[in-house]
Amino acid sequence: MSMRMKRAVRALAAAAGVAVAASLLTSCSADGAETIRFTFSKREAISFMTDLVAKYNASQDDVNVELDTSGVDVVSASFVRGNPPDLMLANYNMEVSRFVERCALSDLSGTNAASSIREDLQPYMDQYGHCEGRTSALPYSIMAASVIYNKAIFDEHGLEVPKTWSELVDVCEKLKDAGVTPFYATFKDDWTVGQGWFDYAVGGSLDVIDFFEALEEEGADVGPDSDVSFAKEFAEPLDKISELGNKYANKDAASRAYGDGNLAFAKGEAAMYLQGPWAFSEIAKTDPDLDLGTFPLPMTDDPNDLRVRVNVDLAAMIPEGSKHKEAARDFLEYLYQPEVIEKYNESQLGFTPTTDAPDPSDPRIAGMIPYYNDSKIYQGPSVLIPKTIPVFSYAQSIMLGADPERVLRTLDADWARLAFRQPARDSETEESAK
Repeated sequence: MSMRMKRAVRALAAAAGVAVAASLLTSCSADGAETIRFTFSKREAISFMTDLVAKYNASQDDVNVELDTSGVDVVSASFVRGNPPDLMLANYNMEVSRFVERCALSDLSGTNAASSIREDLQPYMDQYGHCEGRTSALPYSIMAASVIYNKAIFDEHGLEVPKTWSELVDVCEKLKDAGVTPFYATFKDDWTVGQGWFDYAVGGSLDVIDFFEALEEEGADVGPDSDVSFAKEFAEPLDKISELGNKYANKDAASRAYGDGNLAFAKGEAAMYLQGPWAFSEIAKTDPDLDLGTFPLPMTDDPNDLRVRVNVDLAAMIPEGSKHKEAARDFLEYLYQPEVIEKYNESQLGFTPTTDAPDPSDPRIAGMIPYYNDSKIYQGPSVLIPKTIPVFSYAQSIMLGADPERVLRTLDADWARLAFRQPARDSETEESAK
């Protein structure tokens, strides 16, 4: 063997040794515990989760959890590289659905955590797809959103919380006659229109699950001649909500953004605000003692149609590509201990998805509790539409005066081009699910 070849062999051997050492370092901590990478996507709760991970690591010697807060884009890239995290606690949305549909997430059905979840929440998980025979994800935190209202203003003018569309219009008229702006709107930020005005209008008017199931059956045939379409089903509620914004919101809504809305509402410049509980902390910076409540936006004259908007703010998932599934499951079970999951949701004004969880204690979201408990909820249609379709911009244009029917016909055409939320799984993926 030549000297040149001997040097090459030694170099390869050294490289292999480094690779093995690196592999060992990523799977074991200094004290011999098995190390898992745990990704967490909710930035405002990183401090809470950092403390929780430290407590878990100190409670036992077998598993060492490393917290990764690098974000969803990095996590998505890690799947492509074949190096996904061992456990994910992430917002459950269209971005995650492709992992579900491709059976890239392991089955959690046999965990104690899975047995504790409310069964009525499964249809909302399934709206983002499913892998046959698997429980790919478990809800961890449900965020509910509805109309935020100033109780002091309502009391001052002798107003009751409206439960029908007619009662809502009557409340708005009385407030307007008294010189009070009924709604504070922030149409400059399109996401505030999408998650609020657009979602509340549609979710309060029709069965969102049934609509999207029918829409998927239509597939590429969605359009003017299809049995179901955005233009046919969404036009009426969006006409009504557009009228509500035009007649009863602040006149400068087109130039007001989310931060403006929080400040103005905190200063009592309107009686109602279409935002989620994430706005409470921002409002409290100006007036921590403001007496606020919540109620579902009525869109019909039947009180039985009242629903609150929800989203799966966090769901737990263990990727199929994880090399430490059992260790990840151990930490997953820890996360779902009642004293842990309930404390987390209480801190974030979320609803706990487990069967025996107590109601949230914060009085500001008490108005949504009976609707959540009775499963009178819906996921906002804006989060069920792929991000390649600019639905927030479409919703914003409607609230700024565009013809709803014309905009919705464009939305129909967009949906038809995509055909389905996710491409059908190929035979190889089907086989991997078995």
